[in-house]
Amino acid sequence: MYQSRRRLCSALLHRDAAGLRRRPGPGPGPGPGPRGQRSPWAAAPRPAPPRLPAAASGAATLCARTACSMGNGTSRLYSALAKTLNSSAASQHPQYLESPDPEHLEPIDPKELLEECRAVLQSRPPRFQRDFVDLKTDCPSSHPLIRVMQWNILAQALGEGKDNFAQCPVEALRWEERKCLILEEILAYQPDILCLQEVDHYFDTFQPLLSRLGYRGTFFPKPLSPCLDVEHNNGPDGCALFFLQNRFKLVHSTNIRLTAMALKTNQVAIIQTLECKESGRQFCIAVTHLKARSGWEQFRSAQGCDLLRNLQNITQGAKIPLIVCGDFNAEPTEDVYKHFASSSLNLSSAYKLLSPDGQSEPPYTSWKIRTSGEYRHTLDYIWYSKHSLSVRSALDLLTEEQIGASRLPSFNYPSDHLSLVCDFSFNKEPDGLS
Repeated sequence: MYQSRRRLCSALLHRDAAGLRRRPGPGPGPGPGPRGQRSPWAAAPRPAPPRLPAAASGAATLCARTACSMGNGTSRLYSALAKTLNSSAASQHPQYLESPDPEHLEPIDPKELLEECRAVLQSRPPRFQRDFVDLKTDCPSSHPLIRVMQWNILAQALGEGKDNFAQCPVEALRWEERKCLILEEILAYQPDILCLQEVDHYFDTFQPLLSRLGYRGTFFPKPLSPCLDVEHNNGPDGCALFFLQNRFKLVHSTNIRLTAMALKTNQVAIIQTLECKESGRQFCIAVTHLKARSGWEQFRSAQGCDLLRNLQNITQGAKIPLIVCGDFNAEPTEDVYKHFASSSLNLSSAYKLLSPDGQSEPPYTSWKIRTSGEYRHTLDYIWYSKHSLSVRSALDLLTEEQIGASRLPSFNYPSDHLSLVCDFSFNKEPDGLS
């Protein structure tokens, strides 16, 4: 069925195959996890070259290769997508409504797209190995699990132009290959729902590709995105939410510009109510990205309270189960975290379940070295309605040894934030609580 699609995948990534040196030998790759009905292709590792002895060696290798600039407006990837919106669409369509129905678009075989990504990445070190941890096996679910992925993917304009990563070679940030690392991570874990922050290549990369994989996407940019301050930017960054159309039906969607102290802020959220086609059960999924930087704790707290008020209304006072994904830019000691943990929505943080006592957040979800110093923080969370939903498994985090002395991002990993992935199941039919 998909043989004719092979050329399409190659055109989408548009990489000079002659410039890629194929080397034998398997490399570590992610397993599909405990969730049922996962295709075996996701676990297959890409062929891996010997590990680079140092970042400088990798930089020298990659410097000789041509890569698209981050903001040429009509990248080679986009050029092959013909009828999709170009990168200037952001300024032409300020409402950023949901993507058009992609049924008329030619589908892509995810296995072949993954192979194309891995071909582009052959000269890089192998992917990090991460395993799923089983968290609840006492009562099997009668319906397929819902896999949710949360990830701040690092805006390309910020990575190259503002974030000042002191130990990350510039070549590791080139979009031509970094986009393939991002896509490889998504394709490997096969989320049913994908919540992203710092997306500044929605219209020319993620929407065209993911829609052909069966996802429906929504993008909501920051009104005053810092990406716009970077020369040759690709438009504003923002939040994006994707879900598989063969599993869910969209019931309601709203984009929110968060307020703080009665003022509209530069941070946003997308909130959608979905209905599972297998079970008919409804739930709410939200993605957000709160204000960054030290000294803005009260501002983040106010933004979180505004988001909670909106969620309270949309879930009809916690009657609809809820999952909230986000880069909160806040450690668990901050007020905004405490507001979510003590909210009347009965939310719990999924990744606490990985700790020995089930009550502690991971030691970090972001680890980077900037010119101003080294930063190791827990900032990213997946909150869920603990009375209506159960976490069946969660993707373990990278170890310090895996991350390496240069921290993130790197030739191995495309972002300064780790992706979080959880498998959820509905509890028994709700009795009025969520």
